[in-house]
Amino acid sequence: MKNIIILCLMLFIISCKSESKENKKEEKKVDNISAKVLEDAVLTAGKLIRVDSFPTKHITPRPVDVWLPENYSSKKKYAVLYMHDGQMLFDETTTWNKQEWKIDEVASKLMKEGTTKDFIVVGIHNIAALRWLDLYPEKAMSFLTNEELGSVKSLSNNDVALEDLTGDEYLKFLVEDLKPYIDKTYSVYTNKENTFVAGSSMGGLMSMYAISQYPDVFEGAACLSTHWVGAQPIKNNPLPNAILTYLEKNVPDAKTHKMYFDYGNKTLDQFYSEYAPKVDSIFLNNGFTDANFKNLFFEGTDHSEISWQNRVSIPLTFLLKK
Repeated sequence: MKNIIILCLMLFIISCKSESKENKKEEKKVDNISAKVLEDAVLTAGKLIRVDSFPTKHITPRPVDVWLPENYSSKKKYAVLYMHDGQMLFDETTTWNKQEWKIDEVASKLMKEGTTKDFIVVGIHNIAALRWLDLYPEKAMSFLTNEELGSVKSLSNNDVALEDLTGDEYLKFLVEDLKPYIDKTYSVYTNKENTFVAGSSMGGLMSMYAISQYPDVFEGAACLSTHWVGAQPIKNNPLPNAILTYLEKNVPDAKTHKMYFDYGNKTLDQFYSEYAPKVDSIFLNNGFTDANFKNLFFEGTDHSEISWQNRVSIPLTFLLKK
């Protein structure tokens, strides 16, 4: 009996050492990319790992956060959810407005309940001065007239020319640089059926654009408070029609994709309801049904992380449901 107890203790120690090594993997370099655990991150559950300046030739390098759920293990596989505005997702103590999505809390609850498949979250930080340039669906500009193109500068409230747009380059960064790194570094499924993208406002536009441009990479997109106005909400704005025309001509295949949209009616969200019927018609006329398409209205909700945190369980469940 004594020998059995000693053997069990030895096996336990070996197992702990193995798990310890596994947990430290994220701190090692992969392809000369250094990542570190954010020990001071205020989380409800899981662990946050950051690459301070993700190397890329496509866009201006910026931080990328990877959230791993509690009890993450290389012995199993996880789906991956890529999200924009990564600095707003997990820790309100570090955000500009002291709000967050509470992704770690909501995701942990859904997985623990068995509502969704197991998944990790990859948050791409924005650079405030470049956010509009990075997240605007660049190819939508081809549906503007020459006269309308000339108004881009005033509409965007940015001192930019059309060639300054980086939406296509942003997606190349995500698909060609970031995804291969995540696939190699973490224990994840690499197929389309387990790869998703989500964001709000301009991040909602970019999520729609990502799945439209790369339908073989992403199975589903969640687009909260999608900024259909494209820039400033002004009269005679040509951008919404250009964006929706682009979408109409690039709808992902209804047989193999899921699309989620939503909107409220306060602050910026008040400008989105007029586009809801057109969004509905685009998807319903292309074979989508209630099973794989949502465009939900939330009465009394505004354009803020608080609003999105209060309903983010709905799109997460829709995309990642077991």
